[in-house]
Amino acid sequence: MNTILFGFFIYLLIVLGIGIWTYRLTKTQEDFIIAGRKLNPIVTAFSERASGESAWLLLGLPGAVFAIGLIEIWVALGCIIGIILAWYLIASDLRIKSEENGALTIPEFFSRNFGLEDRKIELLATFIVIFFYSFYISAQFNGAGKTLNVSFGIPHFTGMVIGASVIVIYTLLGGFFAVAWTDFFQAIIMIITLVILPIVGLFAFLKSGNSLDLSFKTLVGNKRGIDALMGVLGGLSWAFGYLGQPHTIVRFMAIKDPRKIKTSRAIAIWWSFPAFLGAFLIGVVGRGLISQNTLKDPEQLMPYLATSLFPLWLAGILISGAIAAMMSTADSQLLVISSSFSEDIYHDLFRRKISEKAQLFASRIITMLVGVAAFILALLSKHLIFATVAFAWCGLGASFGPALLLTLKWKKTNKNGVMLGMLTGFLSTILWKLVPLLNELINERIATFALGTIGVILGSLLTTRRKV
Repeated sequence: MNTILFGFFIYLLIVLGIGIWTYRLTKTQEDFIIAGRKLNPIVTAFSERASGESAWLLLGLPGAVFAIGLIEIWVALGCIIGIILAWYLIASDLRIKSEENGALTIPEFFSRNFGLEDRKIELLATFIVIFFYSFYISAQFNGAGKTLNVSFGIPHFTGMVIGASVIVIYTLLGGFFAVAWTDFFQAIIMIITLVILPIVGLFAFLKSGNSLDLSFKTLVGNKRGIDALMGVLGGLSWAFGYLGQPHTIVRFMAIKDPRKIKTSRAIAIWWSFPAFLGAFLIGVVGRGLISQNTLKDPEQLMPYLATSLFPLWLAGILISGAIAAMMSTADSQLLVISSSFSEDIYHDLFRRKISEKAQLFASRIITMLVGVAAFILALLSKHLIFATVAFAWCGLGASFGPALLLTLKWKKTNKNGVMLGMLTGFLSTILWKLVPLLNELINERIATFALGTIGVILGSLLTTRRKV
């Protein structure tokens, strides 16, 4: 076995070992879904960041910068703004209210927050979670295939099998404990990769004497006037998505002590600055060092640079950062979907009275089945990681962001407003995807989030006021 591949398999053994270790800690359904609300603030922060930034951060964003240019800086800035907003606007209130209501998932939070018995809001939210996360997880599996193919020559299909199998195994073993602790480990690897690779690449670029073409260097692309403004706002609009991603905001529900959220928030925000700057710079130095024709797929840039600039053993560690990014998001999303099936549908909706042990077993079986379904979707998908993630990100942000934010901050919000807002965000995302002309008029993330917000407000004002 060559050096680079050996380092990667050591990484896989570590994350599997974490899954086996946390298996002993997972004894109840609450443990499986939100770690029994026992996470310490440091693990919470690293886990939230690792799960929030998927394969798109190390593959998709550098690839977009490499292919399009410096205009992608607005995407990076938008993401950092979104992270700050989520931690300041949602984290503390959601942690406190979710425990008061005994909610373990985001769909269950909406239902219990309004004291509902018919569970319609829970069913709608669960459907939206399953729909968009099916695309999201498939993008992560594709990311595994791409990275292992470029780095180790492993066939794309085989790479997908390896990545998907490891994720499903440690997630169904340890549940949220396994996901959180592997995320902690993977966030460290990710930040090492996102700092070391662009620094070395930048020195190589400066030493090469190469220059960037003018069209690449402009911060607004080739756009002018209103088109340039909309391009900037479109990048910044990625911030909206952070307010409605169940796989990241569920971390807020899992922290042991709400008073420690300040510590977690500081760690998460400071992790984000070098991470996004590093991902952006990978695309920049890649454009300066290699020709666009060198790569058939721009999202193969990161592993290509790693193997070109570093000794194989070190390249293997850095490439594991891309695998870590993919796994840390896919495992969290896989857990959200399986939790939605087991907690929101099987347990809450159908009111099945089963023991904790039986419910925990059901959650593990559902996790395995969801993983298989997402893998099949990944095989059928032909879209780039960036495009697939952008679609799911937009849909989740528009469906849940306005509903959650207004539920926590606006006392007039009621169940009808939340349902209308979620449905409006969901349907408008589909519409913007099916009619590309709409995206030329106004960015999909701006439009769908605005429509979702209007839906919550109108639905609440035009129907019975919520009791407070």
